[in-house]
Amino acid sequence: MPLIILRGPAMKDNIERVEYASMLYDFYGSLLNESQNEVMALYHEDNLSLSEIAEELGQTRQAVHYNLRKAEKALQSYEEKLGLVATYKENRRLAQKLFSIIDSADIAEHYAEKIKKIIEQITE
Repeated sequence: MPLIILRGPAMKDNIERVEYASMLYDFYGSLLNESQNEVMALYHEDNLSLSEIAEELGQTRQAVHYNLRKAEKALQSYEEKLGLVATYKENRRLAQKLFSIIDSADIAEHYAEKIKKIIEQITE
């Protein structure tokens, strides 16, 4: 099988898809069944390739790929119903907006830093 090197938008799209799936896993991973959770953890946390996961679990690469996609679909379904990741991203966007306002406002540095720390705690 030839090696495919992703460049430009294709690479960015793939990276964004993996990052989004990792974020979904962070929020909803505990809702997956044991085998889905294991595959997601090995792929997204341990950063193993599909072949490495297949070897570790004694499965075919195709089975690992299928289980990974099935788990990602389940995570996406949870997000569609609960919207926790979307809310988190929006809160982070609003926090950045607040940081900009604080930086441009005439607020004593000591108070500005306290406000920023509180905003960071809220958006963690």
